[in-house]
Amino acid sequence: MIRLATIGTSTITERFIEAVSRVEGVRVDVVYSRDLARGRAFAQRQGVPDAVDELTALAARVDAVYVGSPNGAHADQARAAIEAGLHVFLEKPATPTSAEFADLVDAAAARGVVVFEGMRNAYDPGLVAVRDLLPRVGVVRRASFALCQRSARYDLVLQGETPNIFDPALAGGALFDLGVYPLSAAIALFGAPDAVTGATVTIATGADGAGTALLLYPGFVADIGFSKITASSRPSEIQGELGTLTIDRITDPRTIVFTPLGGEPEEHRIDGDDNNMTYEVARFAELVRGEDDPTADQQRTLAVLRAVEEIRGTG
Repeated sequence: MIRLATIGTSTITERFIEAVSRVEGVRVDVVYSRDLARGRAFAQRQGVPDAVDELTALAARVDAVYVGSPNGAHADQARAAIEAGLHVFLEKPATPTSAEFADLVDAAAARGVVVFEGMRNAYDPGLVAVRDLLPRVGVVRRASFALCQRSARYDLVLQGETPNIFDPALAGGALFDLGVYPLSAAIALFGAPDAVTGATVTIATGADGAGTALLLYPGFVADIGFSKITASSRPSEIQGELGTLTIDRITDPRTIVFTPLGGEPEEHRIDGDDNNMTYEVARFAELVRGEDDPTADQQRTLAVLRAVEEIRGTG
């Protein structure tokens, strides 16, 4: 049994705990919070046995840690867990910079533990189906992936406040929160791009609220759109010389349509878990049990973070 502790008490941590409950051989035993009363209240609501307010207390209690704190805290908390001999599951984005994640990968390898980023669409059966259908489009010439969801907390920004998800000091913003999903899907399907260019829209807090990127590959281009200040329901596409794949949601594809050149559309429906964090939890458990090597997972994460740095102009 893989015993987990969680760091963070937000909605995403609640969904993670729910996902863990659906995966055999994994359980959440402890909640960590700097505010012990808050941690105990969260643990009680989630049915977790205990709560602590000291990270050093986790090593004797669990095998692994889920880091669901604000993005800017990920690297330090993950490093502390690795040094204590614990496996680490990082909520996306793994860290604000590729250098920080590369350091964690090296530290984890030296300590004999796994460090892993939970990018839920990378492990979703819908993206597996896209990959399986991809040869039917022929030579890929263009892809267009997007995720635009207006956050209710943008209203707080308009009122002069700085919520965590729009706080650049905590690595907040649309690119880290949403843009990494279409970026990860593109890199999972096509590999690391030869070049990346992009631009973002800065909002009052100094964070990016929306943006776009262009990934350059041999013979084709992929455009990436993301926003937390506007909304869109348009599907994503992969266009090839023999046809086009249309994908309903890049975070969790459930309806994929292949339209051959000059032919009739073929609809493919995916039966997937309504909480698709389940698949990333199952993958993490495989890696912790030593059933596979985490290198490919870590290299995809690094490629996404490097693309983020190019878009932000910090690469």
